[in-house]
Amino acid sequence: MLEINPETVCFLINRAKAFHAQEEVVIPTEPESPGDDWAVQVLADHEGDLTYQEFRETVEDLEPDQQIALVALMWVGRGIYAPEEWDAALADAGAERTTRTADYLLATPLVADYLAEGLAAFDYRCDD
Repeated sequence: MLEINPETVCFLINRAKAFHAQEEVVIPTEPESPGDDWAVQVLADHEGDLTYQEFRETVEDLEPDQQIALVALMWVGRGIYAPEEWDAALADAGAERTTRTADYLLATPLVADYLAEGLAAFDYRCDD
Protein backbone atom coordinates (compact mmCIF):
# COMPACT_ATOMS: atom_id res chain seq x y z
CA MET A 1 0.00 0.00 0.00
CA LEU A 2 2.89 2.39 0.66
CA GLU A 3 4.18 4.26 -2.35
CA ILE A 4 7.64 4.40 -0.82
CA ASN A 5 10.09 1.67 0.16
CA PRO A 6 10.07 1.19 3.96
CA GLU A 7 13.87 0.70 3.88
CA THR A 8 14.23 4.21 2.44
CA VAL A 9 12.02 5.55 5.21
CA CYS A 10 14.14 3.74 7.81
CA PHE A 11 17.30 5.29 6.33
CA LEU A 12 15.68 8.74 6.55
CA ILE A 13 14.58 8.07 10.14
CA ASN A 14 18.19 7.27 11.08
CA ARG A 15 19.51 10.37 9.33
CA ALA A 16 16.85 12.57 10.97
CA LYS A 17 17.71 11.18 14.40
CA ALA A 18 21.40 11.84 13.82
CA PHE A 19 20.72 15.36 12.56
CA HIS A 20 18.40 16.34 15.42
CA ALA A 21 20.76 14.83 18.02
CA GLN A 22 23.41 17.42 17.22
CA GLU A 23 23.66 20.09 19.91
CA GLU A 24 23.74 23.01 17.51
CA VAL A 25 20.47 22.04 15.80
CA VAL A 26 17.55 23.91 17.32
CA ILE A 27 14.21 23.60 15.56
CA PRO A 28 11.56 25.84 17.16
CA THR A 29 8.20 24.31 17.95
CA GLU A 30 6.53 27.38 16.47
CA PRO A 31 8.01 29.45 13.66
CA GLU A 32 9.18 32.90 14.61
CA SER A 33 7.75 34.41 11.43
CA PRO A 34 4.55 33.60 9.63
CA GLY A 35 6.37 33.13 6.31
CA ASP A 36 6.37 29.75 4.60
CA ASP A 37 10.15 29.76 4.35
CA TRP A 38 10.87 29.54 8.09
CA ALA A 39 12.09 25.95 7.75
CA VAL A 40 14.60 26.98 5.11
CA GLN A 41 15.78 29.85 7.31
CA VAL A 42 16.26 27.54 10.31
CA LEU A 43 18.12 24.92 8.27
CA ALA A 44 20.25 27.37 6.28
CA ASP A 45 23.04 27.22 8.87
CA HIS A 46 23.34 23.47 8.31
CA GLU A 47 23.88 23.38 4.53
CA GLY A 48 27.40 22.01 5.04
CA ASP A 49 26.32 19.29 7.49
CA LEU A 50 26.84 15.85 5.92
CA THR A 51 23.87 14.31 7.73
CA TYR A 52 21.62 17.11 6.51
CA GLN A 53 22.97 16.70 2.97
CA GLU A 54 22.38 12.92 3.01
CA PHE A 55 18.80 13.37 4.20
CA ARG A 56 18.09 16.12 1.70
CA GLU A 57 19.67 14.30 -1.27
CA THR A 58 17.79 11.10 -0.46
CA VAL A 59 14.46 12.94 -0.35
CA GLU A 60 15.25 14.93 -3.50
CA ASP A 61 16.13 11.71 -5.35
CA LEU A 62 12.65 10.31 -4.65
CA GLU A 63 9.94 10.57 -7.27
CA PRO A 64 7.28 13.22 -6.51
CA ASP A 65 4.72 10.54 -5.55
CA GLN A 66 7.23 9.05 -3.11
CA GLN A 67 7.88 12.47 -1.53
CA ILE A 68 4.12 12.89 -1.17
CA ALA A 69 3.87 9.46 0.46
CA LEU A 70 6.69 10.37 2.86
CA VAL A 71 4.87 13.50 4.03
CA ALA A 72 1.58 11.59 4.30
CA LEU A 73 3.34 8.89 6.32
CA MET A 74 4.67 11.51 8.73
CA TRP A 75 1.15 12.91 9.10
CA VAL A 76 -0.22 9.44 9.90
CA GLY A 77 2.52 8.96 12.49
CA ARG A 78 1.74 12.35 13.96
CA GLY A 79 -1.93 11.42 14.29
CA ILE A 80 -3.24 13.98 11.82
CA TYR A 81 -4.64 11.11 9.76
CA ALA A 82 -5.54 7.55 10.69
CA PRO A 83 -4.11 4.74 8.56
CA GLU A 84 -7.62 4.24 7.12
CA GLU A 85 -7.43 7.82 5.82
CA TRP A 86 -4.31 7.12 3.75
CA ASP A 87 -5.88 8.24 0.48
CA ALA A 88 -6.93 11.56 2.03
CA ALA A 89 -3.46 12.02 3.53
CA LEU A 90 -1.90 11.41 0.11
CA ALA A 91 -4.31 13.83 -1.57
CA ASP A 92 -3.62 16.58 0.96
CA ALA A 93 0.14 16.01 0.87
CA GLY A 94 0.00 16.20 -2.92
CA ALA A 95 -2.01 19.43 -2.80
CA GLU A 96 0.52 21.00 -0.42
CA ARG A 97 3.66 19.65 -2.12
CA THR A 98 6.56 22.04 -2.60
CA THR A 99 10.13 21.67 -3.77
CA ARG A 100 11.26 21.86 -0.12
CA THR A 101 10.03 18.48 1.11
CA ALA A 102 13.32 17.59 2.82
CA ASP A 103 13.47 20.92 4.64
CA TYR A 104 9.82 20.64 5.67
CA LEU A 105 10.43 17.19 7.12
CA LEU A 106 13.68 18.04 8.94
CA ALA A 107 12.18 21.22 10.36
CA THR A 108 9.42 19.17 11.97
CA PRO A 109 10.33 18.36 15.57
CA LEU A 110 10.15 14.59 16.20
CA VAL A 111 10.02 13.79 12.48
CA ALA A 112 11.93 10.54 13.05
CA ASP A 113 9.39 9.42 15.64
CA TYR A 114 6.47 10.41 13.41
CA LEU A 115 7.87 8.49 10.45
CA ALA A 116 8.50 5.43 12.63
CA GLU A 117 4.95 5.62 14.00
CA GLY A 118 3.63 6.00 10.46
CA LEU A 119 5.48 2.87 9.38
CA ALA A 120 4.23 1.01 12.44
CA ALA A 121 0.66 1.97 11.54
CA PHE A 122 1.15 -0.05 8.35
CA ASP A 123 2.93 -2.94 10.14
CA TYR A 124 6.46 -2.01 9.10
CA ARG A 125 9.37 -1.71 11.51
CA CYS A 126 12.94 -0.51 11.16
CA ASP A 127 15.80 -2.73 12.28
CA ASP A 128 17.67 -0.59 14.80
